[in-house]
Amino acid sequence: MRKELQRMTLRQLQVFRSLCANLSYSRTAEEMALTQPAVSLQMRQLEELVGQPLFEYVGRKLYLTDAANSLLAASGDIFNRLEILDMQLSALQGTLHGELRLAVASSIQYLTPHLLAAFRQRYPQVSFRLEVSTRSEVIRRLRDNLDDVVLMGMVPADRALDFFPFLNNPVIAVAAPDHPLVGRQKLNLAELESHMVLLREVGSGVRKACDEFFQQKRVHLQQMMQMGSGETVVQSAIAGLGIGLVSAHSASAWLRNGQLARLDFTDLPLFRSWCAVHARGKRLSPVAEAFLSFLREERALVKRLAEPFG
Repeated sequence: MRKELQRMTLRQLQVFRSLCANLSYSRTAEEMALTQPAVSLQMRQLEELVGQPLFEYVGRKLYLTDAANSLLAASGDIFNRLEILDMQLSALQGTLHGELRLAVASSIQYLTPHLLAAFRQRYPQVSFRLEVSTRSEVIRRLRDNLDDVVLMGMVPADRALDFFPFLNNPVIAVAAPDHPLVGRQKLNLAELESHMVLLREVGSGVRKACDEFFQQKRVHLQQMMQMGSGETVVQSAIAGLGIGLVSAHSASAWLRNGQLARLDFTDLPLFRSWCAVHARGKRLSPVAEAFLSFLREERALVKRLAEPFG
């Protein structure tokens, strides 16, 4: 390793990472409690150690150079390792603290806070950073290694991932209480062919599961509306636009208050599983390891927490 790189300080890297995020010397100075000349000096010194410019102006906008992008990735590894070290030292003292970075598919967003609250009862010094995203965005976050753990259904088979199922995720059919199919028993799936059906967007986990299911059952939907979220499917069904196919977790509150009714199709619910996922070979923090152990070992508690959403 070049000796110059060994003289970089953590403070310089902290200021550098703030400038990368803000792309503004003045905002970085405010965030880091420094003067703007002090930020400029720190960056000049860092550029001397790196031996290349880190930033450049095009017009009036600040851009990262290739050297800055490489340093940003390396500095992220450094601070992640320090965070893990902090957690490991705490574990040696008999406590666990640190931050769990979690991304979840949108249809499990209502249950997730209850899982985190139960986990935090055991480890009160743990904090969370939670991102709720579409399936495609969750997959992108997995690829870019942005989170410790991801909760999703239908784990992509074409990626190097470790995962395990921890909870059933039933997909059900719902409609407004005055829909003509409400109250009828043992409906055949073919009934859907003569009604408007509300589905998630192509690429979502629920949509993918439904498309494969209908293909298997040889059901050919004639009228469909595509919605961008499970909540939009629910609200559209409440408004009387059609029959919504949605995760039971997304519809539970409106089923309880009577704004939605569950339709009695003989082949539904369609059962999928929620899975806890991370990149294969990823170095997990003690907090992430503890959370995965919680999901594995506390199946009865997780199921009980999910009952109001099922």
